[in-house]
Amino acid sequence: MPVVSFANPKGGAGKTTSALIAATQLAENGASVTIIDADPERWISQWATMPGKPEAIRIVSDVTEDTVADAIEAESAISAFVIVDLEGTASLMVANAIGFSDFVVIPLQGSSMDAKGGAKILRLIASQARLARRAIPHAVVLTRTSAAVKSRSLKNVSGELAEAGIPVFETAIVERAAYRDLFDFGGTLSTLNPASTSGIEKAKENAREFTGELVAKLREASQ
Repeated sequence: MPVVSFANPKGGAGKTTSALIAATQLAENGASVTIIDADPERWISQWATMPGKPEAIRIVSDVTEDTVADAIEAESAISAFVIVDLEGTASLMVANAIGFSDFVVIPLQGSSMDAKGGAKILRLIASQARLARRAIPHAVVLTRTSAAVKSRSLKNVSGELAEAGIPVFETAIVERAAYRDLFDFGGTLSTLNPASTSGIEKAKENAREFTGELVAKLREASQ
């Protein structure tokens, strides 16, 4: 079953949020999902302790650089999708997980600092692809973007990615209060209370579009 890793060595790039959005959307669409929480902050593991976690989602945490590959293989045998939220560093664990991935999502904010972090992951993907003697499909997703305004720095990063021939999701992850509230209240976008969280419907639409594009990219990569 497809293994999707979310990787960026710079913290705050929206990596964990993007991984959780994808996992919960897939689960709500009826798929079984394992999230391997390899981020030392364990945000997704903490999310899972709150009410509302879909039964279709399994959480595996406390993996190490020596065990992450075994965890990926084991979970691939029992779940329709395996989502790996990697630690925010270019480590041996990250390299091992990328080597076992069917697709790597690289979340980037529209800043040069995030772009440099993304470049490290791209080099790591290229290195692991050579070792594995296969292509490792990947794409950048722009995160925490404004729904109304595209900043100059975001335009610059988008242009640089296009010039470098780096694949980019058409759907960006828009900055939404609903995404932040998932980590405060648990559950999914569908279980958040509209009375206390604004913009839920817009967040749902954004999440559906991103996850749909991810599934389409997985299908394309498997052909």
